Amino acid sequence: MYVYADNAATTAMSETALEAMLPCLREEYANPSSLHTPGQRAAEKLTEAREIFARRLGASPAEITFTSGGSESDNQALRSGAMLGMRKGKKHIISTKFEHHAVLHTLQALEKEGFEVTLLDIPSDGVVTAEQVRQAIRPDTALVSVMFANNEIGTIQPIAEIAAVCREAGVLFHTDAVQAAGHLPIDVKELGVDMLSLSAHKFHGPKGVGVLYARRGVALTNVIYGGAQERGRRAGTENVPGIVGAAAAFEEACAHMEENAQKMTALRDRLIRGLTAIPHTVLNGDAERRLPGNVNVCFEGIEGESLLLMLDAKGIAASSGSACTSGSLDPSHVLLALGRPHEVAHGSLRLSLSHYNTDADVDHILSVVPGVVEYLRNMSPVWDELERGERPHLI
Repeated sequence: MYVYADNAATTAMSETALEAMLPCLREEYANPSSLHTPGQRAAEKLTEAREIFARRLGASPAEITFTSGGSESDNQALRSGAMLGMRKGKKHIISTKFEHHAVLHTLQALEKEGFEVTLLDIPSDGVVTAEQVRQAIRPDTALVSVMFANNEIGTIQPIAEIAAVCREAGVLFHTDAVQAAGHLPIDVKELGVDMLSLSAHKFHGPKGVGVLYARRGVALTNVIYGGAQERGRRAGTENVPGIVGAAAAFEEACAHMEENAQKMTALRDRLIRGLTAIPHTVLNGDAERRLPGNVNVCFEGIEGESLLLMLDAKGIAASSGSACTSGSLDPSHVLLALGRPHEVAHGSLRLSLSHYNTDADVDHILSVVPGVVEYLRNMSPVWDELERGERPHLI
């Protein structure tokens, strides 16, 4: 059998999403900006999709902008917050050390443009506190951006509490909810966020579709120039089939969220118990305050790349961190921010489940991983030194 356990990287598109897309590919293919009848039918599809996202997020349709994905949504949110702050003489931005690179690299670009960035340290449980944010806010703080749930270790952040601190200080707050959307309840009004990003392919929708929620009154800065699509906020002919599929997938995910979360949490906890029973293994992030399908562990004495290749050969698709940095030989910046030493962070394994996974999948993973870890440790001169007591165990 082959087990796909890399759903944090991307998910299989649901039949519901695919069926919703097909008519837009075959019949309703016109440009939604066109005034003729086929164009207006396409525009109606776009309106319906916008209304679905708005309703499920507790927003109004006018607050929903469609983008090409989470990275673009993050870029536009950060640049918008920065530009709004700059007009008021505020050029300080707060974020965290374990954000997705779509956030971190945008912040690096803004630093080159004269903005000052403070990246908050990550507590050992992987959960940033509202008090950390409160202490970092300055009179010149323009924006705070803290992810809803971490893409590698799955820890869920206190978004409503952080938003309340920002609101009290008069500072805009953005959250990257790419990993959370479709898996955790999200009501933007109850949370009090000003901007929120999500991406369809993380909840069984198509790739290449994202959403940026921006509270009414938050003026977005364009990152793509051209036509007047998306009420002038994002140029380029809308990907109507993809957007319709994304809305269908989001509707389905939200409708079945509770039952899916219960199933995934049970599978997740079985995996955590089984994997952490392997000697010198540690779970990364809080055991309970984490996404229903996320398991992230470090095995001392092995290299993650070798582990992934051997697991693939034995029928398991997993990762050692974000798919966006899979070509890098450096250890995960998330695990380093968590305080893991380099040699421990190198031996990480992320297993991310969906509701399509089964007990049999977990059985297969637990039957394979211990043997692979043992095999790799037996080959490792570092492990030999650890076992002979020539260097201390770190886990």
